[in-house]
Amino acid sequence: MSDERRGYVYGFTAYAIWGFFPIYFKLLQPSPALEILSHRVLWSVVFVALLLTVMRNWRFLRRILRTPRLLGGVVVVALLIGINWGTYIYGVNSDRVVETALGYFITPLVVVLLGVFVLRERLRAWQWVAVGVGTLAVAILAIDYGRLPYIALTLAASFGCYGLVKKRMSLPPAEGLFVESAVLAVPALGYLTWLNLSGGAEFGHVSGMHTALMLFSGVATAVPLLLFASAANRVPLVGLGILQYVAPILQLACGVLIYHEPMPAARLAGFGLVWVALVIFTVDGIRGGRAAARVRAAAEAAAATAGQTAAALPSR
Repeated sequence: MSDERRGYVYGFTAYAIWGFFPIYFKLLQPSPALEILSHRVLWSVVFVALLLTVMRNWRFLRRILRTPRLLGGVVVVALLIGINWGTYIYGVNSDRVVETALGYFITPLVVVLLGVFVLRERLRAWQWVAVGVGTLAVAILAIDYGRLPYIALTLAASFGCYGLVKKRMSLPPAEGLFVESAVLAVPALGYLTWLNLSGGAEFGHVSGMHTALMLFSGVATAVPLLLFASAANRVPLVGLGILQYVAPILQLACGVLIYHEPMPAARLAGFGLVWVALVIFTVDGIRGGRAAARVRAAAEAAAATAGQTAAALPSR
């Protein structure tokens, strides 16, 4: 198996795991969303700490602690991923799996808008078309729901901002997950302590399976992230862009086929427009990537020709 094909296997596996997360988090009921989130944070810290110990890779902490800007970035991404995780768990366990899937479908469009308003990037014409179609889809879904799809919008906005800030930090996946979870671990531990003292904790009081699944949440969080990191090093960016739709497709299937959430005609039309926007966005991205590759190839060929011409000139 080639390295690139292995990367596709890693990437598909990561997105498939994320796609079946609704089933996993449903199994963690009757624990409320905040208790599940707190345990996910704590066991992520424990699992990744063990992993880093085996890898003997703790030097990154010194760099973070000595760089105030990086330390501030860690706090920001921790808050963003905490909002994202908590909103997702709440959405799944309040029978809104379809809406959580919508959030990850529209995330690429939110990322494009962040590029425009935060990074001052300029969009191509077809990218504006995709954003316009996506906006129309959200409006139709808001009419269908009788409210803004706030769970979907929160998921898309928090994950888009998370990716934007984290890209600037350039932390490897395991190290990044550790410091983000470590920041959240303090309030998580405080909340779980209060919950146990007040007698409201479900952990350890439901069943052995429930307890085991809560403990496993750290592994379930870290493994797909590490698989994705392995894929990112092997798969072209266009390939990763297409793979990212595997997770929300599976989440949508879980919501409709397993948990029988309603999908009336208006909602289906809204999702249809989202998919149209994503097709436009993806096709334009592929074309843009190919055009950029041709420009780079031409520039490299021109540079090589100029180098050969210079080498052929007589020296003085």
